[in-house]
Amino acid sequence: MDIKILGTGCPKCKRLEKLVYETAEEIGIDALISKEEDIVKIMEYGILHTPGLVIDGTVVLSGRLPGKKELTDMISRNK
Repeated sequence: MDIKILGTGCPKCKRLEKLVYETAEEIGIDALISKEEDIVKIMEYGILHTPGLVIDGTVVLSGRLPGKKELTDMISRNK
């Protein structure tokens, strides 16, 4: 599984990154997790607001922080 956090470094983006790492570890998935901070590359995903979350090439979230259960469901659904 490939997970990308899209964000330029704002507090919400950093929080989402931390949540993704924590959640992936808790549910025991094998994922390549990375963070994209280049605004041009972020715009290529078509999101207008950060933070964004991309799982296996599909944007699953943008512009807000998910709750822990919602994030767990998003990652588990794409296992």
